[in-house]
Amino acid sequence: MHPALTWPYRATTALAEWLAWLPLPGQGKLARSLRHRRHALRPFLEFARIRRDPARPLVWIHAPSVGEGLQAKPVIQLLRERRPDVQLVYTHFSPSAEAMARGLDADLAAYLPFDRPHNAEVLLDALRPTALVYSKLDVWPMLTAAAARRGVRLGMVSATLSSRSGRSGPMARALLHDAYAALDAVGAIDPDDADRLVALGVRRERIRITGDTRYDQVAARAKSRNLASALLAPLRSARPTLVAGSTWPADEAVLLPAWRALRVAVPEARLIIAPHEPTEAHCAPVRRWAQEAGIGLSTLDAAGADDDVVLVDRVGVLGDLYALGDAAFVGGGFHAAGLHSVLEPASFGMPVLFGPRHHGSRDARLLYEARGGEPVRDVPELVRALRILFTEPDTRERAGEAALAVVREGVGAAERSYALVTELLGA
Repeated sequence: MHPALTWPYRATTALAEWLAWLPLPGQGKLARSLRHRRHALRPFLEFARIRRDPARPLVWIHAPSVGEGLQAKPVIQLLRERRPDVQLVYTHFSPSAEAMARGLDADLAAYLPFDRPHNAEVLLDALRPTALVYSKLDVWPMLTAAAARRGVRLGMVSATLSSRSGRSGPMARALLHDAYAALDAVGAIDPDDADRLVALGVRRERIRITGDTRYDQVAARAKSRNLASALLAPLRSARPTLVAGSTWPADEAVLLPAWRALRVAVPEARLIIAPHEPTEAHCAPVRRWAQEAGIGLSTLDAAGADDDVVLVDRVGVLGDLYALGDAAFVGGGFHAAGLHSVLEPASFGMPVLFGPRHHGSRDARLLYEARGGEPVRDVPELVRALRILFTEPDTRERAGEAALAVVREGVGAAERSYALVTELLGA
């Protein structure tokens, strides 16, 4: 870290830790994230006292949110299957990753405390890790520096950096350069990512191209689908179905009128829509739209195969619901947050549609180049694309096969990333 940034960074993390003790109201991500850090060191100290076996190596994997966690998950699974001698610790930062973290087969899954020197030393004393591995991109400069001083091996898997990322700016490079330079092994998704990571500070000789482990994760989930499950069986139908996943109001402003127009050409068409944040404030406008349009809508728990619109009002099930679709619309492409995962529907062999804000998504680019996915800019374009997919079965089938081929081409990254982590252990 540039010396001029050391004290401002320390002051910022100290302020964040102080804010955690304020009685913050509400259930927003910021308030929940701060509250969870009031006693953030406690789980690690309890683990050290009761369950840490110093005779066994320990791999500590950090993935800040759900997306990074999905990239780490296949590596964790392989480590658990093949290296029973290794203890596994998983940390995350965002409250949105808490539910997923609980489902991982780790010896400890917990929130990572704020990146302060004292916290780093306590964590390293408690865990005594053999290797610390970051998923995707985030590095914590104080923790990384302290781990490097102790000889902990440092790695990164599924490393990627968008050409438009703010981390390419001079301030981010000054703050994080030393942390990236300390990494012993980095598995980049593709050569372009490798070049951009070098610009951040990663040493070229420490990088190898391993691919994106999410391809393994979504392929495995699609392969294990169970259409007879309690979730999917009541919703199975011969009706042509569009599954719209992770939508925002800006996406729905285009999607809902387009779907209504599609029904003129395909009256039996059905819509399953899963808002990205299925809060009452988000779901209520969708219900009002259906009521005003005279369209039958049911929420997930009460829905059946004959419902015109199924509103998914809970999280954690979208990856399975894609199994019911003939085509998919992925949200975020009309929203400032950016496009969500297009790989999950592609893994089920479905053509994927998405909005114009997709340029930061490597997966969307690959789908578009393979003709397994298509961006749309407005209601007329979405209506046109949907009409083709729902009235031309051969076109839909070819696009779905192309989407699935993109996923299959990416499978294998988990094995390569696992090899990278085990090499850190061996060293």
